[in-house]
Amino acid sequence: MTGGVVAAVDLGATSGRVMLGYVDDGMLRLEAVSRFPNGPVPGPDGLHWDFTALYRHIIEGLRDAIAREPGLASAGIDSWAVDYGLVEAGEVRGEPFHYRDERTVRGVEQVHAVVPFDELYRRNGLQFLPFNTLYQYVTERGLADADVALLIPDLVAYLLTGARVAERTNASTTGLIDVRTGQWDLELAERLGIPASVLPRLVDPGEHLGALRGAARERVGAAVEVVAVGSHDTASAVAAVPLSSPDAAYISCGTWGLVGVELDAPVVSDAAREANFTNEGGVDGRVRFLHNVTGLWLLSESVRAWEAEDGSPIDLPGLLDAAASVDGEVALFDANDPRLSAPGDMPARIAAVLDEAGAAVPASRAAFARTIVESIAQAFATAVATAGRLTDREVDVIHIVGGGALNRLLCQATADRSGLPVLAGPVEATALGNVLVQVRAHGWFGPDASLETLREAVAGAFPPERYEPRA
Repeated sequence: MTGGVVAAVDLGATSGRVMLGYVDDGMLRLEAVSRFPNGPVPGPDGLHWDFTALYRHIIEGLRDAIAREPGLASAGIDSWAVDYGLVEAGEVRGEPFHYRDERTVRGVEQVHAVVPFDELYRRNGLQFLPFNTLYQYVTERGLADADVALLIPDLVAYLLTGARVAERTNASTTGLIDVRTGQWDLELAERLGIPASVLPRLVDPGEHLGALRGAARERVGAAVEVVAVGSHDTASAVAAVPLSSPDAAYISCGTWGLVGVELDAPVVSDAAREANFTNEGGVDGRVRFLHNVTGLWLLSESVRAWEAEDGSPIDLPGLLDAAASVDGEVALFDANDPRLSAPGDMPARIAAVLDEAGAAVPASRAAFARTIVESIAQAFATAVATAGRLTDREVDVIHIVGGGALNRLLCQATADRSGLPVLAGPVEATALGNVLVQVRAHGWFGPDASLETLREAVAGAFPPERYEPRA
């Protein structure tokens, strides 16, 4: 084994970061270089990402990484899924739309008028989410005029290196990848009026994309190599889950909770479709069979509303401690209620959902936070049980990674409501998965290191915390 240092550019829906990943004789270590905000920005034609600012933060983060580690071997980029930018004449055309923009509703109607959802599911294996990329593409004006459409991490890689590619794990979320072959479904694209010319060459995690060039190289200060990783952040996160059992379930918990199991082949049964489970690409050709559950978005949006009301920051750890001490029956609501998907006054909307169901609206913020956390945990437990049923597995443990692993109340509530032990951590699973794929591409764990070997290194470096279910 050898070692070195790589950079992980990890972009989430609410924040981004650049991390350094160190490998020394098989031991892993992460170090934060920079963190920066991210989020939706209203525009005259809808909700967008401030991609210009995001890219500037990435460049600054990489520059700081090089200043700290001049021998940086490479960088990898992961982000949330489904959103994209258009490149025309070598330039990014406008700011990418945000997946919560209302235009996706029109896209759903247009797509399903041509291809019924049951056929679509058999072809792409994806759960119904109204913002999947193909729904966005059919509403995109001037799509045919673009040279190429690039998902967010691929767009960043293009600006850094000039490579016009689609990394396969993220491309699997577009709805335009054949779930059985892993290739673009060109027949489906043609039926939907999506030009094949905008679909770039597919690449797998571990492929070298090239070195920084031009303005990017000047601003960063070095010709850093860019390596394709599991560029869908959940693909990177799952690659770093230290699975302790063949029948383990995982929850990658942040803004969303991605709840599922890892498979060798997709499940596209009618039952899976009706349960709204998805088959997304994973590192090494694994299948991430999972369900999207609204995660800590519900809590963070509620805290944001309370902070606006108070005019001062909320002490979140203190709020969660108070929530854990709430006695008595806890009112629950459907965490996946579509009325809770958009930004806005989340406490008022949750209260309306509870009231409509005849449930008591919590009187205090601590009780309200407890209701939110327990409702998320119940949705997690239900999704885990459904994943086991659909794949004929007896799930025996749940791994929670990502920011949710720090939420002790959520981890314990998930154990209690599922009746299964929960192993929490690592928190920075996405950045770790990003790092691991680069490490293997450099041969630092040996030329033929398996995904299981990489996960063993994670378990050794970041031992998870165990939560036992209580009666």
